[in-house]
Amino acid sequence: MGKRVALVLAGCGVFDGSEIHEASAALVHLSRGGAEVKIFAPNIEQRDVVNHLKGSPTEEKRNVLVESARLARGNIQDLAELKASEFDAVIFPGGFGVAKNLCSWAVDGKNCTVNEHVNSTLQAFHSAKKPIGLCCISPVLAAKVFPGCEVTVGQDKNIDGRGWKNLIVAVCLTPLSS
Repeated sequence: MGKRVALVLAGCGVFDGSEIHEASAALVHLSRGGAEVKIFAPNIEQRDVVNHLKGSPTEEKRNVLVESARLARGNIQDLAELKASEFDAVIFPGGFGVAKNLCSWAVDGKNCTVNEHVNSTLQAFHSAKKPIGLCCISPVLAAKVFPGCEVTVGQDKNIDGRGWKNLIVAVCLTPLSS
């Protein structure tokens, strides 16, 4: 039997949920590696809903678990049901939904709060010394839950005009993990 991995989603779509490419890539590579994957998401309302065609907010209301079910093909569970003892590792793909739905970093910066089930999941895996995979913007979760930990989100300086988005995140994230 392969490793048992929990994958935690933040909705569906790069601007208000999980980044579809990152979630899909994680699922493909875990499958190729023989891992048994279970997918989870918090059963909460999204902070906002973005029209991905126009890149602008809408007035719609959506649920993170319901939206995440799109990526999971319906085979998903409420994050409140995740038990670290049943898994060997946990992975959080990126996407701006992490900074909006799994925590409030998108609006509160270093003063953000982390969803209680996300927090308890991270704490449980960390306490059990099990691997925690954090993609793209997801390291912001560890920086808040584990003060003083080191996280990597890209360059902390702009090199030849490349990496300016990572520069902004790295600079804004530094006070959080200090």
